[in-house]
Amino acid sequence: MSDHEYQARFRTRWVRMKRRGNTRLLVLAFLASAGATVLVTWVLVTIFGHKQEARTPFVRVAEVDEISTDPVPWGKNWPHQYDGWKATAGDKFYGGSSAMPQSKLETDPWLKRLYAGYAFSIDYREARGHAYMLYDQGVTERVTKKAQAGACLHCHGSTTVLYRKVGLEAMDEPSDPEALAADFNMPAVQRGFEELSQKPYQEVLALLKSVPDGTPDDPETVFPEAPAGGFNGEFAGKPVPENHPSMGEAHPVTCIDCHDPQTMAIRVTRPGFMQGIAALAESDDPVPHLPSITRWRKSGRKTKYDPNVDASRQEMRTFVCAQCHVEYYCANKMTLTFPWGNGLKMEDLESFWDETTFPDGTEFFDYIHGETGAPVYKVQHPEFELWSQGVHARAGVSCADCHMPYERVGAMKLSNHNVQSPMLNINNACQTCHHVPEQELRDRVATIQDRTRSLLERAAGAMTSMLDAIMEAKAAGVTDEQLANVFELQRKAMWRLDYVSSENSKGFHAAQEAARILGESIDYSRQAEALALRLRGPKAPSTKDLPTKPIEGVSDRAAKAASSK
Repeated sequence: MSDHEYQARFRTRWVRMKRRGNTRLLVLAFLASAGATVLVTWVLVTIFGHKQEARTPFVRVAEVDEISTDPVPWGKNWPHQYDGWKATAGDKFYGGSSAMPQSKLETDPWLKRLYAGYAFSIDYREARGHAYMLYDQGVTERVTKKAQAGACLHCHGSTTVLYRKVGLEAMDEPSDPEALAADFNMPAVQRGFEELSQKPYQEVLALLKSVPDGTPDDPETVFPEAPAGGFNGEFAGKPVPENHPSMGEAHPVTCIDCHDPQTMAIRVTRPGFMQGIAALAESDDPVPHLPSITRWRKSGRKTKYDPNVDASRQEMRTFVCAQCHVEYYCANKMTLTFPWGNGLKMEDLESFWDETTFPDGTEFFDYIHGETGAPVYKVQHPEFELWSQGVHARAGVSCADCHMPYERVGAMKLSNHNVQSPMLNINNACQTCHHVPEQELRDRVATIQDRTRSLLERAAGAMTSMLDAIMEAKAAGVTDEQLANVFELQRKAMWRLDYVSSENSKGFHAAQEAARILGESIDYSRQAEALALRLRGPKAPSTKDLPTKPIEGVSDRAAKAASSK
């Protein structure tokens, strides 16, 4: 083969190889382009789908209205929130006496002396999730062994339909299921609340079971109901009557108690809170953490403050919790009352009760102390009030931000309805603001709570020493009239100790405020103890003839030195 033929053949092969390479490149380019097109299309379709999902966060497959206290139909429309609400029971709902939580009276025996003469000295246990709020109230010996008022159901049950029905009847207006379902009607709810607040607990519970719950064809509640009369079959220490009605359903706090069934907007439904927050707005207490009240005050106060109208959505994310997690009077001598007329600080609440009288004109008290006979106050669970004095409130952080933090479910941003301690969900509850490791946050909380617990124990020790001294004085013949000032100090000491021990954050909601309150409790207990001991003992001898050395300061020594020159 000549060189010329070889070169020609080589050029031919090279051209063919080049053409094949170009073809492969074209094929690869086509495939890459097609893949990119598919990917972009998938991304666009996904974005479009998420936008549509975000625009329509739920599909209304079941109708709910103002009698839908049963959460089941709500769960069909809002399954993620419903699952979260059910999760407050844990993996399984545990009923029965063997499943009851730890007794605080066994953990802290001094509580029996703090609450001597009051039902809490009989049965007082650690709290469980919202799923248990009605069940645990129905079986506690505070209810089965002692007479309690229907006001106790204000927060533990889904009561708005009952309040509205009783209110409408008292106002001579229609109260059939159709009328109940049509409108929330806050004036009627308020009236029913006032009608029922002082009636016996068991009577109001029976009425609660008799009102419609929106699911007449479903005879079962999501969570088991408490056995009538608790584990011993007693109402206020007596056997359950044979004619006691056992039919009907009652639900713990459910969706309707915090949400409008048509719009799902957050709303306040509890009459006690409506009255309390209006009184707070009318007061002069500075509330920088509640800007809507400040705006309302500056606007001229032309209408009564209404959180459902005046409050911001962020404020409502606290108010729906503050409907129940607060201090209040809850017994049968007057309507359930939130003591906010002077403000939200501990002293404000105390002064409110000091100024309060019962309808018969007698001075207000919660119970007569079983040991000393002093009239004293009982604090409930002032989480909202203590939080109001803390840094998180000042920073605009709501209850829901920490206890029901936002989470992503697909394209939706939802509030986690498994209401629980932020320590169980630190990433969502804390680290959105605090960009530090989880362990550091745990350590911060532990430090606050450990210090609060230490102060609490010292305050409890001071309280028990005070009670011992008072009892010794009484045994020595000191009269109640002579002990009047001691009883006043006792009330102040016990109110402050109870304020922190009953508040469920162990001081975290406002660490310095909790420490201040416990410090005052210790001081008042020691003052009462010292005064009781003086009253008990013989008159102190005179000290004027005892040898003393004058107190000298630097200036005194300098003056003497100058005069000696």
